[in-house]
Amino acid sequence: MSLAPPLAIVNGLVVRPEGGAPVSGGVRCAGGMIDAIGDVAPQPGDTVVDAKGALIAPGLVDLGVFAIDKPAFHFGGVTRAALMPDQGPPLDRPSTVRFAAQSGKPDFWVHPLGAATRGLEGRELGEIALMRDAGARAVATGRQWIADSGVMLRLLRYCAMLDLVVVTHAEDGGLTGNAVATAGEMATRLGLPSAPAEAALRAPRHRVNRRNLLRGLTPERSGARGGRVPIQPGAGAELVRASRPGMGSYFEVRLPAGVPGAIELASRSLDLVDALEDQMTIYRDDSELSRINATAHLGPVAVEPALFALLERA
Repeated sequence: MSLAPPLAIVNGLVVRPEGGAPVSGGVRCAGGMIDAIGDVAPQPGDTVVDAKGALIAPGLVDLGVFAIDKPAFHFGGVTRAALMPDQGPPLDRPSTVRFAAQSGKPDFWVHPLGAATRGLEGRELGEIALMRDAGARAVATGRQWIADSGVMLRLLRYCAMLDLVVVTHAEDGGLTGNAVATAGEMATRLGLPSAPAEAALRAPRHRVNRRNLLRGLTPERSGARGGRVPIQPGAGAELVRASRPGMGSYFEVRLPAGVPGAIELASRSLDLVDALEDQMTIYRDDSELSRINATAHLGPVAVEPALFALLERA
């Protein structure tokens, strides 16, 4: 694969790996690598880009998306994404993994996470070694959990042998059942199915009911060693949790259950996400952005003010 010609980005504000305030300067890339950062001088043959005072920052890596929306990722500065195996069909075969890995090239990198079990059903291990060779960078259980501890043990041993990371859904469905709330006064008042705080280490991420309550539990009480950070100090901390997939990602709003109108506030926040997706998605013909793309060549098009301001900046 041929490399791009040397690139020099000048007159910007460089976001440095060590942190701190951005500093004036630029970045030069050559041979597919960053050659210089700071006060760079373009060399003969370089493609020169004047940042005009804008930020120069590394591309973002989004670990754990459920859909690939390249225009949205490009607009947000995301250059690589790890795709969860919850697809149709699931990423449980080398062919589907290979297709996903190549789907974003050449302008975007997709790193598939292979399904830990066939069909994400939690019963039989997937073709993990073959999926790794096809481009899987890790294996994941997706929004599901593996109920059989024997299957989970074989998965961990096999992936350790292959030097692959395992991304698991932190929930034991046998303990939580269909609960959406921590047992307590708030769950009783709202009439929500509940479970004790000890029933889960974390809230189930696959629930999309906007009136879920989030369970909080410290690692000390769970017996876990590091890795999991408590959502809120103290046992049985009651939070309103509203969540849903959208815009090729996953949105979640958490508010203390005691906040007046917390459920309504969380739902209204996600309604705003719905409205933005309805307006800006390019995957539906009825969105405003699709309408603009389809009719702009015919003449002037009326555009909603906020969307017009966003397009001006893009």
